[in-house]
Amino acid sequence: MNRLAAGVFGVLVVATFGAFFLAQRLKNSPPVVGEIGVFPYFSPNNDGRFDKARLTFRPKQTDDISVAVLNSSDDEVRRLTDNRHVHAGQLVRLLWDGRTDDGRLAPDGRYRYRITLRRQGRSVKLAKSVRLDTTPPRPLVTSVGPFKSPGPELLPLPDGGDAEVHLLAPGVKPVIRVFKTGPGPTRLVLQVPLADGTKVWRWDGTTKTGRPVSAGTYVVGIETRDQAGNRGLSPALDRHGLPVSTYGAKLPGHGGITVRYLGVLPPYLPTTAGDELQVAVDARSQPWRWSLRRVGTNQATPSRRKTSGRVRLHAPGKESGVYLMRVNTASHATSVPIPVQSRDTHRVLVVLPVMTWQGRNSVDDDGDGLPNLLERGVGVKLNRVYAGDGLPVDFAERDAPLLAWLDRHHHRYDITTDVALALSRGPRLEGHKGVILPSDVRWLPRSLQQRLRRFVRDGGSLATFGIDSLRRQVTMSPNGRLVAPTPPATTDLLGAKLHEPETLPAPSNVVVKNDEIQFFEGTAGAFGPFTSIQEADSLGGEPLASAVTEDPPSTLPTIAASRLGKGLVMRFPLPELPAKAAGGDAQTTALLNRTWTLLSR
Repeated sequence: MNRLAAGVFGVLVVATFGAFFLAQRLKNSPPVVGEIGVFPYFSPNNDGRFDKARLTFRPKQTDDISVAVLNSSDDEVRRLTDNRHVHAGQLVRLLWDGRTDDGRLAPDGRYRYRITLRRQGRSVKLAKSVRLDTTPPRPLVTSVGPFKSPGPELLPLPDGGDAEVHLLAPGVKPVIRVFKTGPGPTRLVLQVPLADGTKVWRWDGTTKTGRPVSAGTYVVGIETRDQAGNRGLSPALDRHGLPVSTYGAKLPGHGGITVRYLGVLPPYLPTTAGDELQVAVDARSQPWRWSLRRVGTNQATPSRRKTSGRVRLHAPGKESGVYLMRVNTASHATSVPIPVQSRDTHRVLVVLPVMTWQGRNSVDDDGDGLPNLLERGVGVKLNRVYAGDGLPVDFAERDAPLLAWLDRHHHRYDITTDVALALSRGPRLEGHKGVILPSDVRWLPRSLQQRLRRFVRDGGSLATFGIDSLRRQVTMSPNGRLVAPTPPATTDLLGAKLHEPETLPAPSNVVVKNDEIQFFEGTAGAFGPFTSIQEADSLGGEPLASAVTEDPPSTLPTIAASRLGKGLVMRFPLPELPAKAAGGDAQTTALLNRTWTLLSR
């Protein structure tokens, strides 16, 4: 070993012994700070709970103090104070917002504090650490029983029991919330705090005051918190405290409960007059009665008492039309439409939009607690009970008045549904002179859209009374589901470019602008007043006749007729028009009589 190497070795030995004895001295030295307070966890997520970590201590001597936050590798991530002059015994209070020196949020994990006293030449790393935790717990409603079906649980149960809500509830202070998600706006109906560790909660279908909730779709949500104050929610809630849903997605978990006191499942295909049909009834084990009447009349078959889950009957009448079957228990009633087709055939075909009815039917199919709606991008079953009073959305205001007007004026027609047309069951488009779409037809399979367009181009006439219709497609699966709904296209299937539906600031008449085919023959040239309309930038064919709003004045057509190929398209995008016709309005009646002439010639 040369002299240089020996010298270096000696220096290292001396330094090692020096460090050892210094460490021993520091261990045996009195503490330089006292009354240390370290809050053990925090969650810097700006929710107002434990957003900052607190550190307190008192130095034993007056000194210039620096405090830093260290990560698990003892690397400094944040300097909380630097060379701050502090008197002996003075209480030092410091807060850490979870940010590093460069302003970024530090990652979750454990951190320690280092206190440096410059005058004494001492640094102390506190034994107590703080946990930065921004990860919320993940509670979940895993199922609702006792039957745990793939769909929602149904209340009330036949035996009068409660729904069993099974919970995954990590954390503390669990809270159960029950929301009604349909029909109508979503709203909170019940909130219940639970004991820590609760795994099953039971609900009897009542509010906090003990009143039974109304029929509809419900979702059970759960909230828990961890020690750091992080809030775990399932489902997520918006700023109003209501469940958040995204287009095409389900809610997490399986917290759906459907409250149904009475439900009736009508056929979605027309039944020929005199043939037998079956209607399923869910009265929750209660006895029920039923009667039948034709839309637009008050004459009903005698009420009959039943206790089974279905009724068999022969389709009534001789002429095509829609009948309403009314079912009632001692406390609830519902009515459903039943289309009946004449044994004779006629020149005009009325197509009921069952796909749109079910696409807008506020019913939960899969048990997530949200209604399955095509407008939400979620597939729906065709064979399901209509929510609410049993009638499809807008049926009473749109379809029923127009059907009643046709019957009152003795206009004979065939009747079918869009589902029947798609399945090639019952009356076809071919062989008819005209087709009536009595209300909104928002979704149709692409193949049926093409057939309808070809029907018009080949010389057929079409009268559509829908709003925002014929712009979307949907696929009908072999197992009776409507899936893959598309967003609205720029133009409808007949080429018309439509404005969004709008509500006028004040009721306005619609007045004739032009008429090349005597479309408005027999009228005074003004109709209304109306409050809801839909205008068109273009009609997709050769314009033949149009009427526009009078106040505010417009040049864009509302009521319109146009030529497409060899056929005729007549549009009535006015939701209030059928009711005016059924109410006996002379101008509307004259317009519809002329429309019937053009449809059936």
